[in-house]
Amino acid sequence: MSGEPTGDGTTPPTSPSSSPRSRLSRSPGQFIGAYGLLALTALLFLAFSLALPDTFPTLDNISSILSNQSVPAILALGAMVPIVTGKFDLSLGYLLGLAHVMVLQLIVSAGWPWPLACSVVLVGGAVVGVVNGVVVEFARIDSFIATLGTGSVLYAVTGWITGGTRVVPGPNGLPPAFTDIYDSTFLGLPVPAFYVLGLTFVLWLLLERLPLGRYLYVIGSNPRAADLVGIPTRRYSVCAFTLSGLIVGFAGVLLAAQQQIGNPSVGLDYLLPAFVGALLGSTAIRPGRPNALGTLVAVAILAIGLAGIGQLGAQFWVTPLFNGVTLLLAVGFAGYSARRRLRSGATANRHGGAVAGAGKEHP
Repeated sequence: MSGEPTGDGTTPPTSPSSSPRSRLSRSPGQFIGAYGLLALTALLFLAFSLALPDTFPTLDNISSILSNQSVPAILALGAMVPIVTGKFDLSLGYLLGLAHVMVLQLIVSAGWPWPLACSVVLVGGAVVGVVNGVVVEFARIDSFIATLGTGSVLYAVTGWITGGTRVVPGPNGLPPAFTDIYDSTFLGLPVPAFYVLGLTFVLWLLLERLPLGRYLYVIGSNPRAADLVGIPTRRYSVCAFTLSGLIVGFAGVLLAAQQQIGNPSVGLDYLLPAFVGALLGSTAIRPGRPNALGTLVAVAILAIGLAGIGQLGAQFWVTPLFNGVTLLLAVGFAGYSARRRLRSGATANRHGGAVAGAGKEHP
């Protein structure tokens, strides 16, 4: 125990990071860094509620936000998983377009039962994730280039399947049970919101409480160290891409149930918001590292911001401007948080070593 005499009669010094004074001096900054974005979300909601008291703080508006932002939230969580390992999956927008088109194509044109069609699309998303991981890890191609290439192939496959036209259901429409996976409600709120919460919990459990998550974080922070300690970096990186592809496949199924018409190019519209949410999320809850809860907070602030400026009558170009500026800020803050975390750890180690050396010189 710290502070008890050792065998040679000396008393080991208490490390600065564990002293009460250090904890008190550092905790306010850490608290603000971890929960500042969450507080900003609440303040932004309050500001729009005061500016639009008749329309914004209503149950209908909240339900609309939760419903409309469910697919972007799921995509952001899917984009976050490879980022944990230090990789980026730029194919997720193209995969989303292919997934939602394939669901409708199998149901409308091939006449498949909707559960089978959804299952095939989920498996297909995971397979695409495996291909991305293998190309990145075993072909040694940078993740930006590799996933951009596979995304272009997916876009070509989407165009080949649809002939460049939309997939429109017949006069009888889609099976009601299929559309209900998006349109139904639970406890007065849209069901897709509970999908997002459930997925966030699963990813939080996976990354924060299971060994797999710790391995992924080690790979993302220091691949060389991961190799030295015996972590199979290639295998776990492929697993990260596979999980991302599975999540994007699920988002495609949900998008098909939402739109009920297959649009071959719709997935590209979701690419930027997904990375904005994933990167901005790395500045919240666990600053300096991508995490599921932080991503959820980031998606919430983006959803509230977009809904508020939309109700204030903003022009159509304000949405891409908002996403672009937020992405730049997110990348900047994420890099700053990571550098600050590394500097803090290095400073603590040097200070602890100096104090330990002083204790040895002056028993």
